[in-house]
Amino acid sequence: MRDYETLYIINPTLEEDEIKNVVEKFKTLIQKNGGEVTDINEWGKRRLAYTVKNMNEGYYVLMQFKAEPAVVQDLERVFKITDEVIRYLITKQE
Repeated sequence: MRDYETLYIINPTLEEDEIKNVVEKFKTLIQKNGGEVTDINEWGKRRLAYTVKNMNEGYYVLMQFKAEPAVVQDLERVFKITDEVIRYLITKQE
């Protein structure tokens, strides 16, 4: 397994429990596919550097995990189809 880090931005208009559900959704996805989430750091609402989908703020979540490359591809696919996520970035840790 390899070490990865993902930073994703959630729509800030969601309620607190909806945001928790989105974070839990991605954590569960990694664990169900044989990965291991090592850390989740919720940065909270922050101002975006530029407007994204007519939004000036976003709820930032930084997640570190260990997984196989196939899990990362599946995670990226789910990020793309999840309406609550406005931006994401997945990087491999060296």
